Amino acid sequence: MLYGGRVSKDDIRTQAYGTTDEAVAALGLARSLGPTADGLDQLILEIQKQLFVVGAELATDAVNAEKLKPGISKVTDDMVHALEAHIDRMTDQSPLPNYFIVPGASSTSAVLDLARAVVRRAERFTVTMQSQDMLSDDCALRYLNRLSDLLFTAARFEEAALGLQAPPSR
Repeated sequence: MLYGGRVSKDDIRTQAYGTTDEAVAALGLARSLGPTADGLDQLILEIQKQLFVVGAELATDAVNAEKLKPGISKVTDDMVHALEAHIDRMTDQSPLPNYFIVPGASSTSAVLDLARAVVRRAERFTVTMQSQDMLSDDCALRYLNRLSDLLFTAARFEEAALGLQAPPSR
């Protein structure tokens, strides 16, 4: 745990920040595949770095929250708003389908969908942390929620850049 203390490997806090670490790794795989969509490589790298901020906050007991530094070890509202701006930009350029999709139209989009699912799991663990008063505020939770939406959007954006479309689930 950041700023002292020990927690079990099966503690909800460890589950939450460990899952953000899985998301960083999945995004590394997506980036290694060489995304085609304009600016997506750099966006993925930025998100990977921001997930370290999320992980640091989740690894910190709420009593030590005042020690966290905004944007370095504490998620900020600006970080959440930036995700929303990226979602808006991508959907303006490539509207989202209005049906459930089956991931896998391309390697990169499939890995982005995998990262989205991992982030959703981190979000669920973080909801549990919040319900147990383990967070000083809801900013990290809002970040994870918006990030999963951004990753879905980024996967569709990548497919559009390749001239592909994920098939509907039905």
